[in-house]
Amino acid sequence: MKNLNQIGIFLLLSLIFTACNSSKKEDHSQHENKKEDHSQHDKNKETTFYTCSMDPQVKEDKPGKCPICHMELTPIKQDDSEVNQISLSKQQIQLGNITTQVIGQTQNNLEQNYTGVLTFNQEKSKTFSSKAMGRIEKLYFKSTGDYLSKNKPIYQLYSEDIAIAKQDYYTAFKQLEMPGDFGKNAKNIMNAAKQKLLFYGLSNTQIENIKSNKDVSPYTTFYSTVGGTISEITAVEGSYVMEGTPIIKVTDLSKLWLETQVNINYFNSLKIGQNATITFADFPDKSISAKVSFINPEINPETRLLLIRFEVPNQNLILKPGMQAIAKLMISGGKGIYIPTDAVIREENASYIWVEKKPGVYENLMVETGIETNGLIEIKTKIANGQKVVITGAYAINSEYKFRKGSDPMECMKM
Repeated sequence: MKNLNQIGIFLLLSLIFTACNSSKKEDHSQHENKKEDHSQHDKNKETTFYTCSMDPQVKEDKPGKCPICHMELTPIKQDDSEVNQISLSKQQIQLGNITTQVIGQTQNNLEQNYTGVLTFNQEKSKTFSSKAMGRIEKLYFKSTGDYLSKNKPIYQLYSEDIAIAKQDYYTAFKQLEMPGDFGKNAKNIMNAAKQKLLFYGLSNTQIENIKSNKDVSPYTTFYSTVGGTISEITAVEGSYVMEGTPIIKVTDLSKLWLETQVNINYFNSLKIGQNATITFADFPDKSISAKVSFINPEINPETRLLLIRFEVPNQNLILKPGMQAIAKLMISGGKGIYIPTDAVIREENASYIWVEKKPGVYENLMVETGIETNGLIEIKTKIANGQKVVITGAYAINSEYKFRKGSDPMECMKM
């Protein structure tokens, strides 16, 4: 009887232990299931977001409509690549026409084209100004563009100052034959009057003619001392002029100027006398060899451009000031890295390129750019040897990055 009681107690304890252990296992299993569900929820939350194809800056954690364009948001799996990297499929690479090229340094011998407008050669221009106060009685040329030959009359001036100097010269000439000091004084007065007349712009021939003219006229005709094309007329008939007032400007068109502006990066490669080929919009089949005649020592602080000037020969005077011209100038310099301009993504405060880290994975790289020529742009930033740079499809990668990650590739760099 005693043994039966002991067996009963043992069975009762066994049942209680089994029930408790089963309950703990069940609670633990339920807890693990809940933990797994919560973990899966967090994982889904981390790997999926909703954005708009039209406004990729919109990024939501649940479905809905775009607050900007009101289109349905598109679910996007979070890219698990690095912050400034993106992974693309073979189909995306093909559709985006994404190609790469191993970039190396090349010799910087480039032909640069600079556009400018032909102008008058100021070194070949002469302005005729009045050297005495008076009134313009007559202008012999009244239209710009007319050709003025040397020794041709330009204008006639009424001047009392010149008339007085003429009279002094004539009177002194008549007194030369007087004896004693009168003759000597007359010679001095005559020489002084002649110098004054030369200062007023009269020629030696005009002064000699005064000796035979008893009636000294207050009217004086002035003649051209050079030949050229009239480029400017500033006086009108009947107007009064002061000493130094410009009357007419004459320019020799046998040599013209072409002024243009070049990138400051080329400054060290430019020199006076450097050859260039000049072509013209009005004469597509015509080209002329010219030389750099002037390099401005001052750089434009706003544009960072440098003014240079070419002296352009103008045979038969077929070229006219105001014509558009293009100067083709060979720039030689050191080595540099050049890629297509479309391979560089330019923003307000930064420029960057896309490089291939491994097949299908691309990374953006901030770069400093230099000169541009013939569809190429210089990359001043050092790039590792053998690096593959995206030369086509860079904007496609950029758009996919913004759409997928909902931010600008350079956002982390700016911060």
